[in-house]
Amino acid sequence: MTAARFAPKFAGGGQSRYAAVAIVLHWLIALAIVAQVSIAWRMGGHTPTGFALTQLHKSIGISIMVLSIIRLGWRLTNPPPVEPAGLAVWEKVLSQIVHWGFYIIMIGMPLTGWLMVSTSKTAIPTVLFWSVPWPNIPGTDALAPAAKHMANLIGGNSHGLLGLGFYALFVLHVAGALKHQLFDRNTPVLSRMAPGAVAGRWLDPRLLLIGFAVVGAIAFGKLVNPPHPASGSAPAEAAPAAPFLPDPPASATATSTTPAATPAAAAPTGAVAWKVAPGSSLNFETQWSGDPVKGRFNSWRADIAFGPDALDKSKVTVTIDMTSARTGDDQRDASLPSADWFDAATHPKAIFTATKFEKQGEGAYLAHGTLDLRGVKKPLDLPFKLKIVGDKAQMSGEASLDRTLFGVGQGEFTATDQVPAKVVVRVQLNARRN
Repeated sequence: MTAARFAPKFAGGGQSRYAAVAIVLHWLIALAIVAQVSIAWRMGGHTPTGFALTQLHKSIGISIMVLSIIRLGWRLTNPPPVEPAGLAVWEKVLSQIVHWGFYIIMIGMPLTGWLMVSTSKTAIPTVLFWSVPWPNIPGTDALAPAAKHMANLIGGNSHGLLGLGFYALFVLHVAGALKHQLFDRNTPVLSRMAPGAVAGRWLDPRLLLIGFAVVGAIAFGKLVNPPHPASGSAPAEAAPAAPFLPDPPASATATSTTPAATPAAAAPTGAVAWKVAPGSSLNFETQWSGDPVKGRFNSWRADIAFGPDALDKSKVTVTIDMTSARTGDDQRDASLPSADWFDAATHPKAIFTATKFEKQGEGAYLAHGTLDLRGVKKPLDLPFKLKIVGDKAQMSGEASLDRTLFGVGQGEFTATDQVPAKVVVRVQLNARRN
């Protein structure tokens, strides 16, 4: 038996209120929308808080879309209650416009938002409530760049227009409900969706409960503090035991680490080949709106010919896979290879090459090199410490670079108020004589 069987009826026959399923879905969707709007007003700015709120906004939006589709399906298979007698023709027409307009907006806004996310040049995956992966709209990943950009514009503009439409419908809907509840007791409307509400009663408990629920939804949107992206680096076990990148292109002029390719004269001159051993790491560190961001590159290779007594013959080339950056947050990591940051589609590798070395003390050296990052070549010095015992070597170094000089961070990210220009790069290297 359904609750609708026990619903009171008008004198003319028919249910006087919606069924329990429709009532529950209505209020769930309504409160979710109010919270969603409240959250949207806080989403400005590329900050960790703004990022986290955007992820929550997407999660609630998809939930609203799913619930609205269920609600529409229920509406089409379960006739609504008859309208109160005494409604003017214009009121009935306006009620239908508002009613179906809400369905268009409740489903259309999440769909257009989904289109925006699916065609964004910053490919950040959608994970609903930090646990359920949600795919892009089928077919959008295969769109040509121009078509994807156009689809993104359509999604963004439509999302904004539907948002304006929502505000208009919301005002009409609330104003109509309050008119019949407070001033027109002969046409009860609120009781259709809030069973037991008495038209004409200003302090009706159900009306007060609705008011408190709406205020609570607004407060939730204003106060909720979803978890920020992780600040720490990826787990140590995520790093490969040894470099596994393919050989760099011929233009990289890298010195091979394999014995077959090592010049025969390397050993006599003291500049011998070294092979990277497990336990090595290439890390970086920056900040995002004051929060530390620590990451690492999980795929890289180092071609080394080095000898403390043959610095003039020494050479090091490090080739880094720019798609392998990991910071401990999957959604942020997915954006790093995009055109806004590393532009890995065009520049898949960064290459550091050093051919000039200075000894600065016992076990301390300075490598004068060049970093080729995102298609931009700039000088980069790397001070490092080195300890060699037999056929084993341990090296540690740290350098700072200005990301803006390489074009890392486009659009709003060219500014350094949220993500500073300075990035610290640290390398820990274990090696064996090849």
